[in-house]
Amino acid sequence: MLFERVILKDIDRWIRREETIILTGPRQSGKTSLLKIIEKKLAAKGEKVVFLNLEDEEILQYLNRAPANLLKLAPVKENQKNYVLLDEIQYLDNPTNFLKLIYDDYREQVKLIVSGSSAFYIDQKFKDSLAGRKKIFYILPLNFPDFFIFKGKEELIPFAEEALSLSVSEPPGLNILQQRELDSLVEEYLLFGGYPKIVLEKDSALKIELLQEILNSYIKKDAVEADIRSRDKFFALLRILASQAGSLLNESELANTLAVSTTAIRNYLYVMQKSFHIRLLQPFYKNLRKEITKMPKVYLFDSGLRNKILNNFEPLDMRPDRGDVFENFIFKILLDRYGFDTLRFWRTQSKNEVDFILVNEKKAVEVKYNSARFKPKKYVSFFSDYPDFSFHLVYHTGEAEPGQENIFAHKI
Repeated sequence: MLFERVILKDIDRWIRREETIILTGPRQSGKTSLLKIIEKKLAAKGEKVVFLNLEDEEILQYLNRAPANLLKLAPVKENQKNYVLLDEIQYLDNPTNFLKLIYDDYREQVKLIVSGSSAFYIDQKFKDSLAGRKKIFYILPLNFPDFFIFKGKEELIPFAEEALSLSVSEPPGLNILQQRELDSLVEEYLLFGGYPKIVLEKDSALKIELLQEILNSYIKKDAVEADIRSRDKFFALLRILASQAGSLLNESELANTLAVSTTAIRNYLYVMQKSFHIRLLQPFYKNLRKEITKMPKVYLFDSGLRNKILNNFEPLDMRPDRGDVFENFIFKILLDRYGFDTLRFWRTQSKNEVDFILVNEKKAVEVKYNSARFKPKKYVSFFSDYPDFSFHLVYHTGEAEPGQENIFAHKI
């Protein structure tokens, strides 16, 4: 069964344009399913559409011999446009040249919508920027609204959305049964993450086995195809980063811990980022003398994969790292809602810190698993330096009593 996702609305706005649409993201994040949905929608509108999987070696070699062979696989009549969906574009010998040629010579006849399993391959093989010829969409593990759609609980989306919107208005009320169901689903998302296959599996033990498969098969494949020689060190670094989600990343310390060069650490981090396993969050600053500007913070794109790396699926309230799990969850929520470019964190040389800064929105977000750990006095310097930013406390348990009018509390 195919489930529609929120991002389809954004993709739909680009379907009729000439630019090549590229769907990229981690393996098993649902790119092929999205292509299938797009194929079905176009066919229902009477459009001519062809789906080609480049894992088919015969088709792959045929297109490698000559990009123009595509028009033989998807012939079009005069004054007709053919929508061609290519799955796993990175397997082509020269994806850049292929997409550039089809766009430049045949865009009146062919609209390409393609997927690539990892930004790493696309980044390495797409030597040309394809500027003005492409629109990239990042297909990550399910965002929170998608999660409710896959669980068949669309009626709860407005309640979750209100809590996550950082609105200053009062959230809608829930009855006891709805609140329990919402709490249960939040816990499931925190523990097992948003990979579509994991979300659809009902048995918790099988969820863990499927996460192990992603960890063993797909992340290993990323390392192999990126020509990582010391895969033990690569996985050891991934485990360290998983255990330190939300912490500052110090390349020199990591190099010393793993007994490798800082160059190797940078290479591992590059592959992990381009394969969408981690994200390095950059600092926000205005005062270079006062605010830290060098070290990023590290987060994982999926909480379920993080828990599998650490082999810990205990209920959240029993875990010593529950604060880290919750902060990583809020990172993914904010990333999905506001995008890559606007999200930062704030930290001063004197170690005052705000977890997330939404630069374009002028919002500051502090995350606490338990609201009792929130102390407004710790953020006085931020209020002073950035009076035009709204300040939001996001928490999971407890009762928020910020004690200041300019602090908005959100329980999730």
